[in-house]
Amino acid sequence: MSRIIEPSQAGSLSRGLLGTRTARLLVLILILASSGTPAAASPDTLRRGLGNIMMGPFDMLLAPVQAVNTVYRNLEDVDDSTGVRVAYAVPGVGWLTLLNFGCGMIRILTGTLEVVPGVLLFGSESDIEPLFDPVEDAGALFEWDNPLIENENPWVYYNPLVAPFAIRVKMGINYTRPDY
Repeated sequence: MSRIIEPSQAGSLSRGLLGTRTARLLVLILILASSGTPAAASPDTLRRGLGNIMMGPFDMLLAPVQAVNTVYRNLEDVDDSTGVRVAYAVPGVGWLTLLNFGCGMIRILTGTLEVVPGVLLFGSESDIEPLFDPVEDAGALFEWDNPLIENENPWVYYNPLVAPFAIRVKMGINYTRPDY
């Protein structure tokens, strides 16, 4: 059994799809334009976006390890009985695993949103604030100070081939406790 689409139905179908795509594009433009930051970027924004895209999956993989680490550190700080510590530790590890996993996904999404203006305005001197601040402020299981980040040589700083390697390597972030 096949369905035949009348020519009048095909036209309305394509107009409906075009309207849906246009509406989605307008919503995306409004979201990007409504952020409270200047509409400019720099190589730092592109590097931060690429770093978030590349390190977000590692946050998701390390979520159970970071959850156990967080619960262990928090149990050292409280004066509860052993029964209470065990009773709250088990669901706490599950909740923190899901929280860190979800924050890893948000990190990838915000990295994608930062790459778009970072590519468009690569040579500009201005910068936008991070869309997902815990990445900058919170502690992590693994951090590496990449020497390419601090290199202000114009060949390195403005080179689009170097930008993917000049990222902050920080994975297994503890999204529940910022280290201010």
